[in-house]
Amino acid sequence: MTVIDVDEADFATEVLQRSAELPVVVDFWAPWCAPCRQLGPVLEQAAEAREGRVVLVKIDTDQNPGIAQQFDIQGIPAVKAFVDGEVAAEFVGAQGPSQVEAFFDGLVPSETQQLLDAGDEASLLRVLELEPANPDANFKLAQMHHRGGDRAAALARLRNVAGSFAADGLVARIELEQHDGDRPRIGEAFTRLDAGDTEGGLDILLDELAASDEAGEDRERLRSAIVAVLDELGVQHPLARESRRRLAAALY
Repeated sequence: MTVIDVDEADFATEVLQRSAELPVVVDFWAPWCAPCRQLGPVLEQAAEAREGRVVLVKIDTDQNPGIAQQFDIQGIPAVKAFVDGEVAAEFVGAQGPSQVEAFFDGLVPSETQQLLDAGDEASLLRVLELEPANPDANFKLAQMHHRGGDRAAALARLRNVAGSFAADGLVARIELEQHDGDRPRIGEAFTRLDAGDTEGGLDILLDELAASDEAGEDRERLRSAIVAVLDELGVQHPLARESRRRLAAALY
């Protein structure tokens, strides 16, 4: 990966004109800046993963105060992405790899992101060849296994997904479905959710939670299944707000 050092003399050519062909990410930095030295390798790694589809440029603000003033650089590191001669995205301060990857994905999706966006089984399996622990690919494949009736395969995939309300909810759903003969309304709730009747499905799950045995395992499974639906709705959704109130009442 070649990183281009640019100054005021060639800025127009190397950044503005070049950005008509492909995105140019400009790292405004200075040698004395420790966060700049921390961010630099992260930017280079993200750019290298998109070799030929994005250009990474570095500008020393101490040596090029005119450009820094032109683009109102008040703190460094400062990163600006140019597309068609204009600033298309930017951030200030050192960022971690995941934030930098997301920034680059907004300009030029990585191969992993393109495969995830495709979303078919072959693409998702290819993601896992590249990143065996990728949580998004594992979760999407688990959903496919579940829809196909292979609960064991779905649960095996979900073991690779940690810290996800959606994944915890799917595990809980699978475990509830394995025993839904005793509580048929739970199966009806999931059928409604799958059909797009979120309110009807949630209503049943919340009723079942309220009626559940406080010492029973189904209580925690129901809670996880409900939380997954609420997380997908988002905190501002009116149904989510009312359902959270009912969830708290049922639990406490």
